[in-house]
Amino acid sequence: MEIAQSNIIRSDAGRDKGKLFVVLAVEGEYLLLADGKSRRVEAPKRKKRRHVLFVAAEETRVSEKIKNNEKITNSELRRTLAAYREEVHPSQEG
Repeated sequence: MEIAQSNIIRSDAGRDKGKLFVVLAVEGEYLLLADGKSRRVEAPKRKKRRHVLFVAAEETRVSEKIKNNEKITNSELRRTLAAYREEVHPSQEG
């Protein structure tokens, strides 16, 4: 599946391997990623497409805001990723 803006992805390489991120923007071969905690909206992580794995295409208020280039907050990103984790692994902490 093609990775697009507002998708949830998992890092597959680097020191952030295994972490979930939201795609804020797509710049050719690169993605701009943020999770609201270690990588904030103000300073997103620039990562190559081949170093990430597609996880989900969530249709939430945050994804609509990202697609419409509206301002999003770090807490909104954290809540979105936490809700996704809870949906997939309800008993797992993280």
